[in-house]
Amino acid sequence: MKSLDVITIGRSSVDLYGLQVGGRLEDMGSFNKYIGGSPTNIACGAARLGLKSGLITRVGDEHMGRFIREQLTREGVDVGGVVTDPERLTALVLLGIRDEDTFPLIFYRENCADMALCEDDIRRDYIASARAVVVTGTHLSNPRTEAAVLKALGFARESGARAALDIDYRPNLWGVAGHGEGESRFVASREVTQKLQSTLHLFDLIVGTEEEFHIAGGTADTVAALKAVRAVSSATLVCKRGAKGAVAFEGAIPDNLDAGISGEGFPIEVFNVLGAGDGFFSGLLKGWLDGEDWPTSLKYANACGAFAVSRHGCTPAYPSLEELEFFLKRGVKRSDLRNDQAVEQIHWSTNRHRNHGQDWSDYRIFAFDHRIQLEQMPGYTLEKGGAFKELCLQAAVQVQAGRSGYGILCDNRIGRKALHAASGAGLWIGRPCEWPGSRPLTLEPELGSDYGGLAEWGRDNVVKVLCFCHSDDDAATRADQEATVKRLFEASRRNNLEFLLEIIPSKVGPVNDETTAILIRQFYEIGVFPDWWKLEPMKTATGWSNAIAAIEENDRHTRGIVVLGLDAPEAELAASFEVAAGFSLVRGFAVGRTIFGDVARAWMNGEIKDAAAVEEMARRYRRLSSIWDEARTAAREKAA
Repeated sequence: MKSLDVITIGRSSVDLYGLQVGGRLEDMGSFNKYIGGSPTNIACGAARLGLKSGLITRVGDEHMGRFIREQLTREGVDVGGVVTDPERLTALVLLGIRDEDTFPLIFYRENCADMALCEDDIRRDYIASARAVVVTGTHLSNPRTEAAVLKALGFARESGARAALDIDYRPNLWGVAGHGEGESRFVASREVTQKLQSTLHLFDLIVGTEEEFHIAGGTADTVAALKAVRAVSSATLVCKRGAKGAVAFEGAIPDNLDAGISGEGFPIEVFNVLGAGDGFFSGLLKGWLDGEDWPTSLKYANACGAFAVSRHGCTPAYPSLEELEFFLKRGVKRSDLRNDQAVEQIHWSTNRHRNHGQDWSDYRIFAFDHRIQLEQMPGYTLEKGGAFKELCLQAAVQVQAGRSGYGILCDNRIGRKALHAASGAGLWIGRPCEWPGSRPLTLEPELGSDYGGLAEWGRDNVVKVLCFCHSDDDAATRADQEATVKRLFEASRRNNLEFLLEIIPSKVGPVNDETTAILIRQFYEIGVFPDWWKLEPMKTATGWSNAIAAIEENDRHTRGIVVLGLDAPEAELAASFEVAAGFSLVRGFAVGRTIFGDVARAWMNGEIKDAAAVEEMARRYRRLSSIWDEARTAAREKAA
């Protein structure tokens, strides 16, 4: 048994993707940052499809290199082969979408880290841990990187691993086109053809577009090029033909491409072809390594390529296995896949990331996002409020002690310094949007009337909104509040931010075991799919069962529920935890004033010092965490 299914080798970069679609790269003013480079994309795409993938590359010892390493981990890609280069910068790519045929692209790769990959970076034991090795053509363009690739292929043969080549021809990366021709996909070169042909016999699978087989075969006649490749390699050849799909050739090359093995294709509107080939290769690997026949493997590949051409970015566009299976079963409902709401919901919910590999099944959240409650305390000033929230963060970090499953709720209006300081601390971070106490719901002015302020939020912030609503609300109130929540939800998705919806019907009117469930269904009915729900504690198991059923019948991929505290005393919270902990979809608690309320009042009045305030809040937070953990353990033991 091998620990990895596939290891990819070669380029790894940061892609800065222009957000203004339809314009020149010269005119683009904002960009999204993704990881890129064909081997990196393929490793991520394969991991999303359930394959255990690893990557061999180099990154710089700087912020972008750390971003790549961290993002690979979030994607579930093994980074045991990623080397940090102390001298060179991480590669950078600027790219954009002009129209369906034009995709301007600039490679910043002068003496970049991944082109310093060398033989010393290739470990026999790491290659032996994989069932297959995938290399891309760019790393055959330089003697140092070529030597590393050949060493890896030698180790692959020794260990019985299969070898695959993505021709991945970029003329300017081979030095046969200028810096301004990054978009170019073909320039004839006898030297490039000779170099490729000297290695083609080493592979079991070779994949390329028609133009890529032209460079590998040394002729612009596709059939003749494939025959030239076949003359030096017995590999299965997979030729990508754009809208015509792809064909595979296991043996002799026929005189007509249509005579090759094909798989089901998908009529999809082309939005962005960049990275589509890497998505295709990921799907192909899924079939190839799972032992599927070529028609099935090509169907997977075509579907993954279809997702890629329909979305912005490369790796972010690739599907999860569940998304792929849903798409293949249901079929194409609309050609612009990025606007297919059912597919996009599955795409979002099965590909969002938070600390891959860590256990986040239980969340213990210290909520100090309160604003009006602090502002009404004697002695409060904005400066003192901000300073107190920094003490709250210190208490949270003290209890967390580097462990997963802990978090905070903190606002930006009073707690800005604490909010910013929390970034990167390994905490779950929720940030409120509602204007405190508002009904009908209104939002913090900093968001702007178009909610454009979300563009300035950190990507690790969860958008939290509290809506005081009730199943008995009149039609006008319900419509008003639902419209605000829906706009905020859509703006959150547009900015790649997770969304938490908090509802507290008991503050509006009397409640029963059905009230919360009715409200949950109403929000799903208008197309709001919260990543998180924050619900008030329900006194009966029936109330929880009804609420959870309302969620699960609409969204099987929700992150879960956290229970709010409502300033309840510890004994009352313990009783509510005992009921809630019996439901696995309830992930934990988000409690505030029970932890900080009395401490804040004493601190504002100068009755206790900073250290004592931190210590007391940490004690209370730690105690609540223990109560939750004990309740959860008891519930699991009872269920077992």
